[in-house]
Amino acid sequence: MAKKAMIQKELKREKLVEAGKLSKVRLHNRCSICGRPHGFHRDFGICRICLRQMAHKGLLPGVTKSSW
Repeated sequence: MAKKAMIQKELKREKLVEAGKLSKVRLHNRCSICGRPHGFHRDFGICRICLRQMAHKGLLPGVTKSSW
């Protein structure tokens, strides 16, 4: 429940920024799948954990596991 509340709070903040009533600096990037605030990848809009799971399942085109 707490995670859902934080996602809703962030959505409210985004609306306030669009309306010009809140500074854009106060926004925090969150994963669009699970709402995790840390380990966020801007290119995909998801956290590192969801990125890894989706890459392993083959849901992200062009992303492969690196090996050296």
